Amino acid sequence: MKTLYLLRHAKSSWKQDVLDDFDRPLNKRGRADAVAMGRFLAEGAMLPSQVLCSSARRTRETLERLQGMLATPLPARFEKGVYLADAPSLLRRVKRLNDSLASVMLVGHNPGLERLALLLAADGDGTLHRELSAKFPTGCLAVLEAAVERWADLKPACARITVFVRARDLALTE
Repeated sequence: MKTLYLLRHAKSSWKQDVLDDFDRPLNKRGRADAVAMGRFLAEGAMLPSQVLCSSARRTRETLERLQGMLATPLPARFEKGVYLADAPSLLRRVKRLNDSLASVMLVGHNPGLERLALLLAADGDGTLHRELSAKFPTGCLAVLEAAVERWADLKPACARITVFVRARDLALTE
């Protein structure tokens, strides 16, 4: 069994229009949402073996604030190739993961993350699949479990959605 956590970066700031997209920071809400997501992961003991994170500023800041809520930081790799990658590129990258890793979190961007989740998720996942299909907003986490031994064996509709949570939902419970 392999578990893939797909986390879209939290809400970013558009205040400084002179900044390149890659360099945009989180806004106030995004910083709070990333902390709330970290708390959610810690309380649910949902700790992936490895994190692959886009090297864009908003994804790094999301991960940094999320990590601040965990007792032990997650091992992370920052990869420019994840920045704005499309679903096929993300899937190729995930398929190259070391098979000793049981679970991996990918922190990235839309539309690539959303399309990867929809590609991997089987249609029969009911409510969670419908929610995923409706929208994958900033600060959103989808957890997919695939009954495969090797990451290279991931293919369309091979996984089931076990968690779909939006940061705004977490803010309502605090």
